[in-house]
Amino acid sequence: MSLREIRRWPDPVLAKVCAPVEDVAAVRTLVDDMFDTMYAAPGRGLAAPQVGVLLRVFVMDVGWKEGAKTPLACINPRIVTASESLHTGDEGCLSIPGVMAPVTRPDSVRLAYTDMDGTAQVVDLEGFAATCAQHEMDHLDGIVTFDRLDAAARAALLAEYEAQA
Repeated sequence: MSLREIRRWPDPVLAKVCAPVEDVAAVRTLVDDMFDTMYAAPGRGLAAPQVGVLLRVFVMDVGWKEGAKTPLACINPRIVTASESLHTGDEGCLSIPGVMAPVTRPDSVRLAYTDMDGTAQVVDLEGFAATCAQHEMDHLDGIVTFDRLDAAARAALLAEYEAQA
């Protein structure tokens, strides 16, 4: 296992839609590396395009900073249902370090995915876990937090991000 370079916005790979994974066994090393990279960053979620791989894979662990690790690897994930109730919260992104963006998302989602054993799974996520999964799903569709903002908020956060560079 090894650490991979995290791509930073405006790297063009972050704007591309990812391809489905055909062979789960073929992404085992990628997933292991993504967990190592995410924990080292330190983050709570990481999608394959953030490490330059255009496959529909993301990893997350929303509670590890507060307690025990609960890693979740999602291959070919899709949101089956999303709540009508919404929440707006500040989201950070390992590909846009130092910027917190206010993003509105459903409070809860039902996520279907394939696990590392090749088994189909469905999980209901709420609160921060739902937000994290939706954020990582965005990456698989070529969307970053800047894309979720209105023009004024985007301009302000872009200026903040560029000032840090």
